[in-house]
Amino acid sequence: MKKALTSLALAASLLAAPALAGDKILLKTPIAFSTALPGLGTPIPRVAEQLDVMSGGEIKMKVYEPGKLVDPFEILDAVATGKINSGYTTAGYWAGKIPAAPLFSAVPFGPEAGEYMAWLYYGNGLGLYQKMYDQAGYNVKVIPCAIIAPETSGWFAKEINTPADLQGLKMRFFGLGGKVMQKLGVATSLLPGGEIFPALEKGAIDATEFSMPAIDSRLGFYKLVKFNYFPGWHQQATVFELLINKDVWTGATDQQRAIIENACKASMADSFAEGEAAQFAALKENVEKHGVQIKQWNDEMLATFRKTWDEVAAEEAANDPFFAEVLADLTEFRSGYQIWKENAFLPRK
Repeated sequence: MKKALTSLALAASLLAAPALAGDKILLKTPIAFSTALPGLGTPIPRVAEQLDVMSGGEIKMKVYEPGKLVDPFEILDAVATGKINSGYTTAGYWAGKIPAAPLFSAVPFGPEAGEYMAWLYYGNGLGLYQKMYDQAGYNVKVIPCAIIAPETSGWFAKEINTPADLQGLKMRFFGLGGKVMQKLGVATSLLPGGEIFPALEKGAIDATEFSMPAIDSRLGFYKLVKFNYFPGWHQQATVFELLINKDVWTGATDQQRAIIENACKASMADSFAEGEAAQFAALKENVEKHGVQIKQWNDEMLATFRKTWDEVAAEEAANDPFFAEVLADLTEFRSGYQIWKENAFLPRK
């Protein structure tokens, strides 16, 4: 009897333990973007700080600069297989593995930040985002953890006035916008941020896009290419993700999961504000100190980009059922949102 009571007490203590206090969590988090890049790499160290404070030291995150623990393009596989337990990156990097992934990163002529977050949090976006990884066989939990406003459309060594001027260019380009540029005769490649300047310097590429002006300035593109084009039709907003190994996530307590999710949700607002605050000074400095010429795409070029994107979207949807499902859902949401947008917002001049 004594032995039985001891066994029951032990079992009860084991069952009660998770409810009383979860095991401490250390998230070892390689990142795809240097923490020196404002709005792009700076959000995740702040998330790490907040996780520690909010959890009273129960959740800690150690951030590893790009390539220090895992190469940027290997983060998804490494998290899914348990090689690492978390990573900070953007879904657009997985286009070669999952065709729909770029839709959760940046959409050409797509939603701005507010509309994107509305779809993610209060539409079907988050559910579809997780479904994408689940049905593709990746053992990860995905949490949106930062967002930035429009990027520049690209840095060029010469003016681009007609679609013909794009023919034969070699250009670093991201996501679905890269497919648009390919159809317009551009040879595109997707390089991590740290590899772009050397590629420009060596002539491996003629032009590049990467991010917002304050971020691009840190990488020194203005030293090699002087024509900076706007608007960033290919990335009106860009979402960044925290990936956590699913086994680690399910092993966490409800409290721990809530802390992580809310730290990332706060980071969405914080990263957006940081990015918006830094751009006007960077634009001014580029022009006044670095001799950059700020250019706006003319109507012909924007119409060409838009028409070509429509073609790419139709082709991608025809080739992948899940891409079609996500695109249809996002399009339906945006159609409803347009009614609000047209009535509520002042026209831009």
